[in-house]
Amino acid sequence: MKVFFLCLLCSITFFLPAFASEEIITPSLSTIYDLAKETIEKKIEADSKAKVEITPQNLEGRVNPPRCYPPITAELASERAISRNNMVKLSCNSPDYDYPWQMYLSVRVEIQYPVVAANQILSPDQIIDQQHLHIMYIDQYSLKGQFFSDINSLIGSRVKRRVAKDSPVLSNNLCFVCKGDTISIYAKTANIEIKTLGEALRDGNLNDVIRVKNSNTSKQFDAVVIGIGEVEVRM
Repeated sequence: MKVFFLCLLCSITFFLPAFASEEIITPSLSTIYDLAKETIEKKIEADSKAKVEITPQNLEGRVNPPRCYPPITAELASERAISRNNMVKLSCNSPDYDYPWQMYLSVRVEIQYPVVAANQILSPDQIIDQQHLHIMYIDQYSLKGQFFSDINSLIGSRVKRRVAKDSPVLSNNLCFVCKGDTISIYAKTANIEIKTLGEALRDGNLNDVIRVKNSNTSKQFDAVVIGIGEVEVRM
């Protein structure tokens, strides 16, 4: 009789569901928000200087999460890159359902980048000084054109087009080398560096290739803008 009872007990234990031995949890909304944010964070590609704000949809009063067998799974609903609005799928096996519970949560992402902006109205032909500029954070989707993140890199450049106060200073607003400027021309080899003076025959910004003229020989050639009033001839 004892042998029969033990065998019966073994059989009952054997056929118990796998989840029966696991702890059952009821996730809070804050837990769901955290899981959704972590899922988004893993996929975000942004510069380390950027400000990133992740805001899950507010579920207060609208959703009551069921009891779950851990773990609760969170994943992006699609394989597309992270955008302003994203969808995260959360799911778990629950003792309250005959099928896995799941829900979709909308998550908003705002990424702002540090951008050099004008402290005041900047007028054409004005030479930029430190006092004219400050850093402000601007949403990535509002940025258009080539912008700058380092104030010092713009000191000494000249304004070509009017820039409104608190507007980003873009590449096409200024020139590091302006047409008609006297410039330093560098020619470098592995062993020597030659410097001479010349004239810029067109406007240019960092890494632009522009036409210049050697003041000593009047010879014209192309050179790369490497700084304020400086170009380099690539040998």
